Amino acid sequence: MTATIDDPRVIEFDVRTDEMLVNMGPQHPSTHGVLRLVLRTDGEIVSEVTPHIGYLHRCAEKIGENLTPRQWIPYTDRMDYLAGMNMNLGWSLAVEKLMKYEPPEKGRHLRVIISEMGRIASHLVGMGAYGLDLGSFSPFLYAFREREKILDLFEEACGARLTYSYLTVGGATADLPPGWLEKCSAFLDQFEPLIAEYHTLLTTNAIFVKRAAGIGLLSPEMAISYGTSGPVLRGSGVDHDLRRDGEEIYTAMYEGYAFEVIVEKNGHYPKDHKYPQIPSDAVLGDCWHRFYVRMLEVIQSIDLVRQAIEYYSTATGNYGEPVKLNQKLPVGEAYLETEAPRGQMGFYLVSDGSPIPWRTRARSSSFCNLSVTGPLCAGCLIADVPAIVGSLDIVMGEIDR
Repeated sequence: MTATIDDPRVIEFDVRTDEMLVNMGPQHPSTHGVLRLVLRTDGEIVSEVTPHIGYLHRCAEKIGENLTPRQWIPYTDRMDYLAGMNMNLGWSLAVEKLMKYEPPEKGRHLRVIISEMGRIASHLVGMGAYGLDLGSFSPFLYAFREREKILDLFEEACGARLTYSYLTVGGATADLPPGWLEKCSAFLDQFEPLIAEYHTLLTTNAIFVKRAAGIGLLSPEMAISYGTSGPVLRGSGVDHDLRRDGEEIYTAMYEGYAFEVIVEKNGHYPKDHKYPQIPSDAVLGDCWHRFYVRMLEVIQSIDLVRQAIEYYSTATGNYGEPVKLNQKLPVGEAYLETEAPRGQMGFYLVSDGSPIPWRTRARSSSFCNLSVTGPLCAGCLIADVPAIVGSLDIVMGEIDR
């Protein structure tokens, strides 16, 4: 006997699956540090993602209230440990703002050279690690091969390869050694043509485009409301870069330098004729655009370093010697944000007139960038979560201070 739809013996089954909570981390390879993501899933669909941070907390800010500003420089190295030079610079400029100290001309150009080389090294790690997240191993090797050459230059300048403590309050710990500028120029000449290989391996790779284009859409309005910055913000089409739009004490460092903010305008990026075209699948604010902004910023930093080398070579005077370790600070407070590789990194200090700050605080760019993880991942596939988190290029040492 055949049952009909209106037969009371017919049972209507609910085809939905039960919701599950899936832990990604805190040691998952795609989480870029000691981060735990709790995924609420219905089958392969992610409905909610909650980041859990704090696994790398080291009380750095409280330590900063027991050390002089120069003594705290090594702790900034351990925040964004992939861009230690840029962290050194941000804290030094904040202290110099309080002290109303202006570094000499030669020291200004030295800082541009070092910080932009640090940006290149950081973006190389971001590019290589992102390819690794999505299953492509070769770009990781290519990126680290070139990054090692930058670390060789940093080691020659300051003796360290990861935690530099080189840029400090007052200038730098030492001048660039003889022959360093020539080696740096030679590296840039050798490195720039290789970027086309990165574009072939990742940027225009059909598999990479399918994994990154149209995924994790971040609208300009959402990017601004969540306080995102850096390539994450500019990848959504927001034209904002503190090297141009920041406080005068920071923008003065780039005075006289010619550069364009890397952001899509009218369907293209600056100098887009030199680089791969935007794939048809890509949508402004997706993972692919966040990746592409970093790739173009590498070219931009190469040009800035070349300009800085020329300025530095003709500048007169001192490179800027560090202030005394026990230098007393003026009474007052100062806050300054700089354009670090991952976005706006801010440092704040309050002084009661002693050599040691009464209050020390850091504003993390990665913290705000990570905060959009939930909205970006809502409704995506589990397999897309590493692609979205990787496109944010977070460093947990900066978040967990």
